[in-house]
Amino acid sequence: MVGTADILNARILIVDDRESNVRLLEGMLRIAGYLSVESTTDPYQVCVLHRKNGYALILLDLQMPGMDGFQVMEGLKEIEKDGYLPVLVITAQPAHKLRALEAGAKDFVGKPFDLAELRARVHNILEVRLLHLETRKYSNALESTVRELEASREVVRLKTLAEQEMQERELALAEETQQSLLPRFLPQFENYRIHAYNSPTRYVGGDFYDFVPLSSGEWVGVLADVSGKGISAALLSSMVLGALSMEFRAGTPPREALHRVNQLLCEKSLPSQFVTLFLFVLSPCGTGQFISAGHNPAYLFRSATGKIEKLFSESHFLGMFDSATYEPRALRLDKGDLLVVYSDGLPDAQNPQQEMFGEKRLREMIRQASPSGSLVLEQQFLKSIEEFTQGTPQTDDITFALVQKCG
Repeated sequence: MVGTADILNARILIVDDRESNVRLLEGMLRIAGYLSVESTTDPYQVCVLHRKNGYALILLDLQMPGMDGFQVMEGLKEIEKDGYLPVLVITAQPAHKLRALEAGAKDFVGKPFDLAELRARVHNILEVRLLHLETRKYSNALESTVRELEASREVVRLKTLAEQEMQERELALAEETQQSLLPRFLPQFENYRIHAYNSPTRYVGGDFYDFVPLSSGEWVGVLADVSGKGISAALLSSMVLGALSMEFRAGTPPREALHRVNQLLCEKSLPSQFVTLFLFVLSPCGTGQFISAGHNPAYLFRSATGKIEKLFSESHFLGMFDSATYEPRALRLDKGDLLVVYSDGLPDAQNPQQEMFGEKRLREMIRQASPSGSLVLEQQFLKSIEEFTQGTPQTDDITFALVQKCG
């Protein structure tokens, strides 16, 4: 767990071209008790310093000569390969706040500075950042253990053929159990066409999806990615899917359903286990809402304009904070529009050169194939992934769901 001492000792970098602002922020942070505060007035040095020192938080001014804060964040994305930017932006322009969040910043603070606001926002971001790093450490340790086990399986053969056959039977049974959790047949909802695909890394994986009709005449869709892989991930995904299905069928509103599942995970799962999830509710006329619980963005292709909208929110992972809230955002699909929801195994798929498929290639595929419909886009996804990976074993489950408004 992350304690107060960890937060106060975290390394912080202040970036502002005005020396007076730097000194003011340094003083405010030191008054708040932070012990490791560094600064620079040169935006070109930020990436170099972060690559060297690995800051837990960067307070970044957006308006600087030569290289602005948005360009700095693009450079930081090359360092933070998991996409988590530990950035608190500094701006006096209200219009820049949403743009900064969409660019990857975790929060913002306005000018002139307010000490109470600054202390609260810095403390909250550092707490989440340190928990994120701790979770990643757990995940890396688990991955290392899995690799060691799989390597030893190649070196040390099972003592008897009977033992090997028993293990294969158990894994096959686990695979059958996991597959039984996914819908056997995709439902037919009025005015919608749905396609979905799941490919686990081994016999069992941690991704799942589901589509459930509601008594209101609406229907709910969900795609989730459980941390870890193999049997432990399958067990956790089984628990989450079962809990969600029970809440949906009981008529629980999505926000409250996620709150209850989050409470369950905080009580029952291990500290290293968590779930990212994208949930959406739609009516026959196309109106609805969505909640993204720490999940990668979904994409919405607009048939009328050919543009792609990114759908995201700032809600936390499930199973991380028992006080987390999950606020819905409005969603609307017009005729021909196509919603693309996926797990990070899709853009993270690798070829033999260890290059990733990537979000850019994914968006371009959506742009080109979506006008021809959801079936064509599904076929294009599968064909492109197969051609790109060239049979390379993948390190994460690949799952996606496509929803097209057709009436």
